[in-house]
Amino acid sequence: MKRIALALGALSILSAAHAQEATKPATDTQTPAVATPDTKNPAAPVAGSNSFTEGQAKERIEAKGYADVGPLTKGEDGVWTGTAMKDGKSVEVKLDFQGNIVEAAK
Repeated sequence: MKRIALALGALSILSAAHAQEATKPATDTQTPAVATPDTKNPAAPVAGSNSFTEGQAKERIEAKGYADVGPLTKGEDGVWTGTAMKDGKSVEVKLDFQGNIVEAAK
């Protein structure tokens, strides 16, 4: 009986260690809504239900090095859009529900 209990204990420890392995971010355009700090969905901005408030969207954009972030508007596609300054240039910025930030020259 002790052997069975020890074997089950060892198996549970091994399975817990296996579950701790880091997952790799998806590289296709179907990236789930779980963002990682240094990755961006190649299809960004992605339309979808966006739970970021305007203040949260502005904070995320500023955290990526943009300054003078102007008023943001959330489109019907759920993407926040506005203007900001980066490297002395005025750019249009977009933030999607996954946290991806993309810019385009104005």
